[in-house]
Amino acid sequence: MNIPNALTLLRIFFVPILVAAVVQGDAGPLFTFAGLSNEMLALGIFLCAAFTDLLDGYLARRWNQVTTVGMLLDPIADKLLISAALISLVQVQRVPGWMAILIIGREFAVSGLRSIAASEGYTIKASELGKTKMVTQVIAISMILLAVDFPGMAWWAQFALWGTMLFAVASALQYFLMFWRKVDESIKTRRRSELFQMEKERQKAAVRAAMTSRQQRRVRRT
Repeated sequence: MNIPNALTLLRIFFVPILVAAVVQGDAGPLFTFAGLSNEMLALGIFLCAAFTDLLDGYLARRWNQVTTVGMLLDPIADKLLISAALISLVQVQRVPGWMAILIIGREFAVSGLRSIAASEGYTIKASELGKTKMVTQVIAISMILLAVDFPGMAWWAQFALWGTMLFAVASALQYFLMFWRKVDESIKTRRRSELFQMEKERQKAAVRAAMTSRQQRRVRRT
C-alpha cells in the first residue's frame, strides 16, 4: 500500500472518532486536563482529516501513485467525513436536519450520475463549483464547531452553512445540465442498437426456422 492510499484510509479511520467527539458528553480526562472541549477536539480531528484529503491527492499526483483503489476510496472517504460531521451536528442540534439531508442527498445524486456516466464511457471530473463546495463545507463545519465555544461566530457559521448548501445545489445542477443529456442520449443510442441487433437475430432465427421447415417437408415428400 502506498502513502496516498494510507492517508485515505486514515481519513476513514478518523470518521468514528469525529462522531464520538461531537456526540459524547465528555472528551476524556486527557483532553479535559489540556483544556479542550468536545468541540475543539472534534475540530482538530476534522481539520486533520480534511488535510489528509489535500495531502493524499497531491502526493498521488506528485509521485505518480494514482491507483484504482485510491480513485475508489478517496471520494468515499470524503463523503463519509462530511456526512458523519453533518449528521453528528444534527444530533447535537447545531445544524438543521433538512440542510444536512439536502447536502448529503446531493452527494448521493452526483455519485449516482458519475457511476452511470462511467458505465457509458464518460468521466465527470470535479468542476470549479464542486471544488468550491468542498472548501465551503470544511469552512462551515469548522466554524459551527468553533461557534459552540465562541458564540459570537454563530451568525458567521450559519452564513457559511447557507453558502455550502447553495454551492452544493449549484454544482449538482451544473453536473446534471452538462452530462445528463449526453449520458441519456448515449444510453438511448446503445439501447436502440441492442434492440436493432436483437431484431436482426430474431429475423435470422425465423429465416433459419423457415428453411429447416422446408427441408423437412421435402424429406417427407421423398
